Amino acid sequence: MVLLDFMLVAIVVLAVALVAIILVQAQDAGLGSMFGGDSSIYRTRRGLEKVVFNVTIALATSFMLLSLLTVILQNRL
Repeated sequence: MVLLDFMLVAIVVLAVALVAIILVQAQDAGLGSMFGGDSSIYRTRRGLEKVVFNVTIALATSFMLLSLLTVILQNRL
Protein backbone atom coordinates (compact mmCIF):
# COMPACT_ATOMS: atom_id res chain seq x y z
CA MET A 1 0.00 0.00 0.00
CA VAL A 2 2.89 2.38 0.59
CA LEU A 3 4.07 2.02 -3.01
CA LEU A 4 0.66 2.97 -4.38
CA ASP A 5 0.51 6.01 -2.11
CA PHE A 6 3.92 7.11 -3.37
CA MET A 7 2.82 6.60 -6.97
CA LEU A 8 -0.35 8.66 -6.45
CA VAL A 9 1.67 11.52 -4.96
CA ALA A 10 4.09 11.29 -7.89
CA ILE A 11 1.15 11.47 -10.33
CA VAL A 12 -0.14 14.64 -8.66
CA VAL A 13 3.33 16.22 -8.76
CA LEU A 14 3.74 15.29 -12.44
CA ALA A 15 0.28 16.69 -13.24
CA VAL A 16 1.06 20.03 -11.61
CA ALA A 17 4.45 20.21 -13.35
CA LEU A 18 2.86 19.34 -16.69
CA VAL A 19 0.22 22.06 -16.34
CA ALA A 20 2.89 24.59 -15.38
CA ILE A 21 5.18 23.73 -18.32
CA ILE A 22 2.25 23.84 -20.77
CA LEU A 23 1.29 27.29 -19.49
CA VAL A 24 4.88 28.45 -19.99
CA GLN A 25 4.70 27.25 -23.59
CA ALA A 26 1.33 28.90 -24.19
CA GLN A 27 2.71 32.34 -23.27
CA ASP A 28 4.98 32.16 -26.31
CA ALA A 29 2.14 31.56 -28.78
CA GLY A 30 0.16 34.80 -28.64
CA LEU A 31 -3.30 35.43 -30.03
CA GLY A 32 -2.20 35.97 -33.61
CA SER A 33 -1.34 32.32 -34.15
CA MET A 34 -4.76 31.26 -32.87
CA PHE A 35 -6.42 32.87 -35.87
CA GLY A 36 -3.84 31.73 -38.40
CA GLY A 37 -1.64 34.80 -38.35
CA ASP A 38 1.69 33.24 -37.45
CA SER A 39 1.19 29.50 -37.79
CA SER A 40 1.81 29.32 -41.54
CA ILE A 41 5.53 30.00 -41.14
CA TYR A 42 7.63 26.95 -40.35
CA ARG A 43 10.43 27.55 -37.91
CA THR A 44 12.63 25.36 -35.78
CA ARG A 45 12.71 25.42 -32.01
CA ARG A 46 15.96 26.70 -30.58
CA GLY A 47 17.42 27.28 -27.17
CA LEU A 48 15.07 27.41 -24.21
CA GLU A 49 12.00 26.80 -26.38
CA LYS A 50 13.43 23.45 -27.49
CA VAL A 51 14.26 22.48 -23.90
CA VAL A 52 10.74 23.36 -22.71
CA PHE A 53 9.26 21.37 -25.59
CA ASN A 54 11.36 18.29 -24.77
CA VAL A 55 10.58 18.56 -21.05
CA THR A 56 6.86 18.72 -21.90
CA ILE A 57 7.13 15.49 -23.89
CA ALA A 58 9.09 13.80 -21.09
CA LEU A 59 6.60 14.89 -18.41
CA ALA A 60 3.60 13.79 -20.48
CA THR A 61 5.14 10.39 -21.20
CA SER A 62 6.11 9.91 -17.55
CA PHE A 63 2.61 10.89 -16.43
CA MET A 64 0.97 8.45 -18.83
CA LEU A 65 3.25 5.52 -17.96
CA LEU A 66 3.00 6.10 -14.22
CA SER A 67 -0.79 6.34 -14.45
CA LEU A 68 -1.01 3.08 -16.37
CA LEU A 69 1.37 1.36 -13.97
CA THR A 70 -0.68 2.56 -11.00
CA VAL A 71 -3.89 1.17 -12.49
CA ILE A 72 -2.25 -2.17 -13.25
CA LEU A 73 -0.82 -2.46 -9.73
CA GLN A 74 -4.11 -1.45 -8.10
CA ASN A 75 -5.96 -4.19 -9.97
CA ARG A 76 -3.46 -6.82 -8.82
CA LEU A 77 -3.73 -5.92 -5.14
